[in-house]
Amino acid sequence: MDAVIRKWGNSLAIRLPVSVMSEARLSLEQPVSITAQEGRIIIEPAQRVEYSLDALVAGITAKNLHDEVSFGAPVGNEAL
Repeated sequence: MDAVIRKWGNSLAIRLPVSVMSEARLSLEQPVSITAQEGRIIIEPAQRVEYSLDALVAGITAKNLHDEVSFGAPVGNEAL
């Protein structure tokens, strides 16, 4: 199947037919990874990274822990 690259705002775009999307098992609004390799453009489903709060907290060390920052006294209707 042939397509034409067109201008879309300040970027370039190509329309993907539904049949190609179905064959590639991709869907509308799905995050994808785009790479160029040996003169080809490769579009793949993005690897979804799952984070857990326990794993993130376990990564806190004395070396990467930041000091408290003061932004000054309240100037409006901030809840304290």
